[in-house]
Amino acid sequence: MSLFWRIFLLNAAVFTAATAFLIFAPITVPVSFMLPEALILGAGLVIMLTANAVLLRVGLAPLRRLVKAMTTTDLLRPGPRPAVTGHAGIADLIQTFNTMLDRLEAERALSTARALSAQEAERRRVAQELHDEVGQSLTAVLLELKRVKDHAPESMREELRQVQETTRDSLDEIRRIARRLRPGVLEELGLISALKALTSEVAGSARLTVQRKFDTDLPDLDDEAELVLYRVAQESITNTARHARANRLEVSLRRVGTGVLLRLRDDGVGLGDASEGAGMRGMRERALLVGADLSIAGHPTGGTEVRLHLPIRDRRAPR
Repeated sequence: MSLFWRIFLLNAAVFTAATAFLIFAPITVPVSFMLPEALILGAGLVIMLTANAVLLRVGLAPLRRLVKAMTTTDLLRPGPRPAVTGHAGIADLIQTFNTMLDRLEAERALSTARALSAQEAERRRVAQELHDEVGQSLTAVLLELKRVKDHAPESMREELRQVQETTRDSLDEIRRIARRLRPGVLEELGLISALKALTSEVAGSARLTVQRKFDTDLPDLDDEAELVLYRVAQESITNTARHARANRLEVSLRRVGTGVLLRLRDDGVGLGDASEGAGMRGMRERALLVGADLSIAGHPTGGTEVRLHLPIRDRRAPR
C-alpha cells in the first residue's frame, strides 16, 4: 500500500470515528433530530475526506517524483535531478538524494577513468608483445621457410609454399589484432586518418560498403577525446560487422556548434529486443568520461544508428 493511501485511510478512520461519536453521543445530538443531523454530518465527513485527499495528494507529489526518479535513474544515462520542493522534511530528503547521485556519479567517473586507463595500458602492452615477440618470431619462421624451400626438392616446394602462405596470413592477422589493440595511427597521424584506416580494414574483411564523411574544420581535441571517439567508432563498427548482417555503413564526423558529432548508421537487422551488452555499456562509460552524449537506437528506416555528441566548450574551460 502506498504512503498516500496509508495516511489517507488513517485520517479517514479518525474522521469516521469522530463523526460516529457525534451522531450516537446522546449529550450532543437529540434523538428527534438523528436522521437529518446524521445526513449533515455525513456530508461534512465526505467534504473533509475529499479535502484531505486533495491536500495529501498535493503534499506528497514531491515524494512521488522522487520515487519515480529513484526507479528510473541510470548512472550510465544521467538525467535532470528531481526538483527540490515540498516542506522541509520532504525537501531535505530530495536534496539528500540529489547529493547522493552527485557523489555516485563522481565516484563512478573516477573508477571508470582508472579502469579504462588500465585497460588502455594493458592493450598497449599486449599489442607491443604481439608485435615484438610473436610478430618477429613469425617473420623469422618465414625467412627460414624461404631458405628451406630454396634448398628443398622440387616435390616439396609446393607444400612449403602453402606453409609460407599460412604463416604469412597468421602474421597479417596478428598485426591487425595489434593495430586494433593499440591504434598507433591515431597517435601518429590523428583521428581522421585512424578512422579511415579502421573503416577500410573492416570494409575489406566484412564486405561492407562504407560511406565516409569527415569534416576538415574539426575543433582541437585532446588525446582523451580522440581516443573516446575512436573507441566508440571501433566498437560500433565491430558490432555492425559481427551482428548486424548489414551491407552498407555510413560513418561521419562533423563539427556541430561548439562540439563534434560522430554518427554511424547501418542497414542491418537493428537492435530488436536484445539487451545492451558489455560493449555498449563500455561505450556509454567512455562517453561519460569526457562529458559526451551517446545514443544508440534503431533507425526509422531500418538498421541501427549510433550518435556521439562531444561538446568542446565546457570541457576546455579552466578547472
